[in-house]
Order: sequence, then structure tokens, then C-alpha cells
Amino acid sequence: MDAAHERILIVDGEEKVAGLCQRALLNEGYEVEHVSSGEEALDKIEKEWFDLVIAEPELPGMSGLELLTEAKRADSAMPFIFVTGFATVDSAVLAMKEGADDFFTKPVDIERLKEVVKKALELHRLTGEVQRLRRQLEQDWPFEQLVGRSKPMRQLFRLMAAIGKRDVTVLIEGESGTGKELIAKAIHQISPRSSGPFVAVACGAMPETLLESELFGYVRGAFTGAIGNKRGLFEEAQGGTLLLDEIGDTTPAMQLKLLRVLQEREIRPIGSRKVIPVDVRVIAATNKDLKKEVQKGTLREDLYYRLAVIPLVPPPLRERKEDIPLLVDRFIKKYCRQNDMAPKRITVKGLQALMDYAWPGNVRELEHVLERAILLSPGDEMAPGTLFPIQSIQSAEVSARLPLRTAAKTVLAAVEREKIALALDTAKGKRSAAARILGISRASLYDKLKRYHLVH
Repeated sequence: MDAAHERILIVDGEEKVAGLCQRALLNEGYEVEHVSSGEEALDKIEKEWFDLVIAEPELPGMSGLELLTEAKRADSAMPFIFVTGFATVDSAVLAMKEGADDFFTKPVDIERLKEVVKKALELHRLTGEVQRLRRQLEQDWPFEQLVGRSKPMRQLFRLMAAIGKRDVTVLIEGESGTGKELIAKAIHQISPRSSGPFVAVACGAMPETLLESELFGYVRGAFTGAIGNKRGLFEEAQGGTLLLDEIGDTTPAMQLKLLRVLQEREIRPIGSRKVIPVDVRVIAATNKDLKKEVQKGTLREDLYYRLAVIPLVPPPLRERKEDIPLLVDRFIKKYCRQNDMAPKRITVKGLQALMDYAWPGNVRELEHVLERAILLSPGDEMAPGTLFPIQSIQSAEVSARLPLRTAAKTVLAAVEREKIALALDTAKGKRSAAARILGISRASLYDKLKRYHLVH
């Protein structure tokens, strides 16, 4: 919706102030109406549609705070802004705690007014678009677990749809947390192999000897502890898809063995003389730039070209921020349902905080932040302080109460705990892999898990 169709209601008993605001917003292309009391405003809100309300807290009769409560009851998503004299700033601050989106003071700074209104309406449009796209996703989206309508994601989906029916090897190169395994599963689900198994293995999470036995299997007596035969994951994935995650972390010896499987389409279990044909589609995934790994000599060039028949590069979240509201909507519903909780909603400022953040951990980090906020939010709203508790720890209010050394330790502990939780999430709970991500020993990680009560 553009400014020419957005309707604003100004509620202010001071004709001069209301007139000034009305003229300024009319000049910006908005439709603007003015009333003098809360009762008149509520009557209009209940009978007509408005995209934004600007009100004075100290209204005759019904107060601005009472109007806010009733207006939000009629339309919880409608932005509400207060314009106040300096003497009543405390009332405006209280109102923001009750759900107002912003406030500015008298005398009115017209440029500030335009900026606040524009920002509030942009967020209002965004939340409306979330609902529309969510309904559309439910109706016609083929990749159920993948969320995104941004240009980079639409390009990715078109490529996925094109290669889904083709039985070729795919390489997914993307940052950690961009959904590489979800993409692999989606390709499997739309492929002719969808009735077969989908098997995933994290190649970087285990030593070479263990990875070899996991992939190719072994026969009884092949090594100490091999008390029976074991089928490898290539066999487990017969007729389906095998995802080789973290392929960039494999050793040169393992790379050669994988190359032979891709060339010969057969495996030999450890300790066996028998060759087993495999009918498996291989999808490889990595958070590294494999061309650079080839140049450095850490990845075989011939293996790279075997894997990269069709390369896919999921965009990082910072390059598709317009998808954040959709993702937020998905994760809130998911975790409220999982935890048998009443639906929660994110405040406008909370959504803005998520939109402004750089998301180095991508969608996985966003999901982690929202899951925690849903579990820890005391009410039905999630504000910036709940979403980003580290930032709230660093706030002036908290820091002022603590000695400098104590405050520094508190913030450091919060940051360390967050990094460990994210590393565990990235490593899918595998502590050895999480320790490697963090650059510490497994013993150090275990000590920190106990210290921060992260041991289950």
C-alpha cells in the first residue's frame, strides 16, 4: 500500500498542533482525519479503517492510554503513536510499555513526525504482508519447510525445482545456518527417489576411520570391536538420497574413496572382498568455498568437479531480510505449538530489532533466538529485551548498578553462554564438533556446559 491510500487518525484537543500535523502528513500523500476526544476517535476506529493513530495522552474524557487499549482490542496490529508535551513524557513512556509504538514531543518537529510515521507504517505494511504470504504459502508452496519470497530465494527455488527431477549430483555451498540440509531434503522430496530413504551424515563431525565405517560398513572381524556385520550409509540410502554434509572437512584419503564411489557407483565394506553396487543420489553440502579449498590443495580437484555438477548457493539471511517476518511467523507458531503455549506476538520494536541485526548465524540463529524468547517471555509479547538479553544486560540501567569488573564478567558470561549454545545447535548436539567450532578442547567445553547449566 502506498501513502496515497494510507489513512491516519489524529486525536488531539489542541487544534493548532493537530492542524500542523495534519497539513504536514497531507503533504506527504496520506489521508488524514482529526478528532478532539478519545470517544470520537474510538467511534471512528470501530466504524472505519485506519492504518495509524496519533494521539495526545492527556485527552478530555477517555485518556490516550484508555484509547490505546481499546484501539488495540479492535486491531492489535495497528500502529499507535503519542504526541506529548514535556510535562507528560512519563505518560507516553508508560503507554509504550502498554503497546504504543513510538512518541514525540511538542513543539512538533515536522521532520521527526514524518520519520516516525513513515517507519511505523512501513512496519505495519510488513506485518500485513507476512499474513498474506503465509496464507499463500499454505496454499501453493511445494517446499513446505523452506520459507522465503525474496528475489534470492525465488531464484534458488526455481533452480531447485529444475534439478529436482534430474538424477544428478548437487553441491550446496552456503554459510552455517542457511538451511542446507532442508534444501537437500526438499530436492529429495520432489525427485523420482522421493519414495526411497533420505540419509544424512556430518562428515566433519567424526574421525576418518569412523566415517569410513559409517559410510561403507564393515564385516565381522574387520577390526577390533567388529563383532558383526554392519551396513554402511551408502547401502542404507539405496534407491534414495545421501547427503554428505561438511564435505569440505574430509581428509584427502577419504576424498579419494568418495571419488571412487561416485565414479564406479559401488562400495566395498571394510574387511570384505565383496563389491556392492549402489544406486544413490549424492548431495554434498559445505560452509566452505570449495574452489578456494582446491586452490589451497585441501580438496581434490577431481572430486570437486564430480560433486559440483549442479551448484546451489543459499543466500545468507542478511541478504534476504525481507524474509525475516515470514520466518518469525513460522517459528513463533512452531515453538508455541510444541510447548503447548498460547500464541505469542512480537512487538513492532522487537521486529525492528530482528530486521536491524546482522544474523551471522543466519536462519538457525534466528530460530534459536525466537525459541528462547518464546520460552522466557513472561507475557504474550516479545520485545527487544527478551529477544536479545545480552543487549539488555549491557543497558545503562543494569550497568549502573554493578561495579565495572562485575558488569564486565556478567556480559562476558552471557556472550560465552550464547556462543556455546549456538555452536551446539550448529553441531546438532555433538560436543566434539561444537568444541572444534569454538576452538576449545572437549574438556573445556564440558566444564563450560556445567557452569552455564547447559548439560542435559
